Amino acid sequence: MTAMPESYEPTERTVPTRNRDRASYDRALVHSILDEAYVCHLGFVRDGAPVVLPTLYGRIGDRLYVHGSTGSRPLRTAGSGEEAPGLPVCLTVTHVDGLVLAKSAFHHSMNYRSVVVHGTAHQVTDPEELRTALDALVDQVVPGRADDSRRASAKELAATAVLRLDLDEVSAKLRTGGPNDDPADATLPHWSGVVPVRKTYGTPIPADDLDPSIPLPAYLASA
Repeated sequence: MTAMPESYEPTERTVPTRNRDRASYDRALVHSILDEAYVCHLGFVRDGAPVVLPTLYGRIGDRLYVHGSTGSRPLRTAGSGEEAPGLPVCLTVTHVDGLVLAKSAFHHSMNYRSVVVHGTAHQVTDPEELRTALDALVDQVVPGRADDSRRASAKELAATAVLRLDLDEVSAKLRTGGPNDDPADATLPHWSGVVPVRKTYGTPIPADDLDPSIPLPAYLASA
């Protein structure tokens, strides 16, 4: 088996016009940013106008699976089957890690990690791949949950649609560190620094009809 390259190949669409030093094409970094989230924004053109939809996704290797409904416009546009033209899309994922407060309003910023994927999305039609994709979507949100829940029935599968998007044209971009104030502002009497932003989870709340003998799963207890 041929080993995957350590980096994605930059393209005209994945090279930023500003702050190019913040861009990265490292495969492991891209995957780590994607694996830490589960909500993406999917952009495409509908009737000549841009549309951006928030939705769930899951990653398997160098492929993303994006959740949708059989009645949604992007799924109908993407078509089904390998011969379908697919839907040109731009998918983004972003983590905000800190609010960067500078002495001047102009230099306020954010510490962040983001991934942008360009490509053509196709609807998943193979039943086995669809089940695998749905497992990936569930586990992306709560790792280990797919094996601890009833799989989708045939009726539920018929009402669910998934888009497949390969990670071919992709880049990461990130900012770290403190504010970049102008030297002339160093003595201004304003607080400056970074306010960290972290994602936290609360204590799981059992459903009203949950059998009290069913314990909290280990994957939730450690979340």
